[in-house]
Amino acid sequence: MAAPTTGERDRSGPPTVPLCSVFRRHLKSIDLKYTQERADVLAAVMARDELFEPESLFVEMTRAGHRVSRATIYRTLRLLQDCGIIVPALVDAKQTRYELAYGRRPRNLLVCVRTGRVVEFESPEMASLRDEICRRNGFSPIGHRVLVYGVGPGAEAGANSNAAADTQPRAASRPTPAAAKRSRRGAQRSSRSSGARERDTR
Repeated sequence: MAAPTTGERDRSGPPTVPLCSVFRRHLKSIDLKYTQERADVLAAVMARDELFEPESLFVEMTRAGHRVSRATIYRTLRLLQDCGIIVPALVDAKQTRYELAYGRRPRNLLVCVRTGRVVEFESPEMASLRDEICRRNGFSPIGHRVLVYGVGPGAEAGANSNAAADTQPRAASRPTPAAAKRSRRGAQRSSRSSGARERDTR
């Protein structure tokens, strides 16, 4: 089936030609070629509608039979980010996640900084504010992503209970039989030594 030739998504999948054109122009501007491996990575990214990690992308592409290395995926993701097709979403400190930004629906996320939980929410007011800000600055909006960091419900209570547990006095640990035996021997030697010193002073 021929790829769509407009920027609109059809029911068979995401648009192909516009993003390819954007990517091709960017590669040409920095004297790089639009290779098959880069095209495969772009297609795999375009097929996703959620946040993704480079490693998960590598695993899925490998399972699908694509001959692509991790290094190629990381380099291609950097190129896609440079030309605005994808954007990083720093949800946690473990690994940077990405999402397709060019021509996709707005994405608004709440991120709990303690548990890493991510909640997506809809906000027509935020989209209206985006359009107004773009209009004031002469921009044409193509999408947006908002990350709101905070502490989710239950995370604060869990942190407080852990802190309270840390402040509770801990029961003294009972010595092991071997430790108790060594302690008795030390006391006996100390007693004999004291007796010998007393005899020497007489």
